[in-house]
Amino acid sequence: MSNYPKLHNAAWPGVVGKGPDSEPPIDLDTMLDLTAAAEVGGTRFDGVDLFLFAPHVDIDANDDQLRQLADRVQTRGLVIGSVVAPVWPPTDGGSAMGDQSERSKFLQQVRKGCRIAKTLREIGVRPYGVVRIDSAVDPATWSADPQGNTRKIADTFREACLIAEDHGEQLAAEGEICWGGMHSYRWMVKLLELTDRRQTLGFQADMAHTLLYMLGYNAPEDRVLPENFAWDDDEILQTSFREMTAQLRPWTIDFHVAQNDATVKGSGSHDKTGRHCLPNDPQGKLEIPRDAGYWLRDQEGELTKQFRHICWDGCMFPNEVMLQSNTWNDILAAMISVREAHGWNETA
Repeated sequence: MSNYPKLHNAAWPGVVGKGPDSEPPIDLDTMLDLTAAAEVGGTRFDGVDLFLFAPHVDIDANDDQLRQLADRVQTRGLVIGSVVAPVWPPTDGGSAMGDQSERSKFLQQVRKGCRIAKTLREIGVRPYGVVRIDSAVDPATWSADPQGNTRKIADTFREACLIAEDHGEQLAAEGEICWGGMHSYRWMVKLLELTDRRQTLGFQADMAHTLLYMLGYNAPEDRVLPENFAWDDDEILQTSFREMTAQLRPWTIDFHVAQNDATVKGSGSHDKTGRHCLPNDPQGKLEIPRDAGYWLRDQEGELTKQFRHICWDGCMFPNEVMLQSNTWNDILAAMISVREAHGWNETA
């Protein structure tokens, strides 16, 4: 029986896209309870990935508070994997291509996120995972000077890498169409290459977001699928997957399993990005086990084993859906199908 990759659920869908202009947030304990309660054929989630921002985790939490957090996770039989640093202006961060003040705020949030990640690792609740970042700026602002602004983001990311290295952490930049300089697969690769810190900075792939890379949302010139593409043309679809993942897979150090219906969605203060759907959504365009394989296996079909866990990301699901136990059982079943197709046995 495969024991890697470990199966995680993201806790941040309880807060991302929620708030005064949307639905109320779902507290962390509820998200932990829902995760721990899911079970399919005796298999459960192994852990959670976290957003380091209130009301879930205070970015300024002290060591005692972090030990309490670890206890809350461990008493439910879970561990913590990757964590998200709140680098955006609305969460006290700043644009990675902004002025010195903005970039300082960005780096301050990276520093605080890496401190928490390191502390959780030292406590013993976090055996693997990365610290997630992005450019914290929209594509329209970035587009005023694509080359110059991408260089600025790369400069900021290099400084962030020094912070991560001081804490023994790795950073993963999540490619989404809503982040300037990361909104197409070509610009994402260019940014990673310009940053040039392969040992410290990698890519976080999300199946829903990267599907929109292939469709060229926010970057029509970089679309991979032809404009007249029909979704029943499986040969073209798989060829496009191979083209995109060949460029991004070598950088991929963190991975989100997801479903997408090839549309975009925004909620609350979150800009429009890949719409996350339930795994069995009839409009879903992804064959989850097969398409996850483009990220988990190299071009020769060998497992890359670049990460120890995979995470389900269901941002901006309605609260009504998220609070149903069947939702998490269906999601866990999808995660199990990925591991059955691409897992490996290894002594922990």
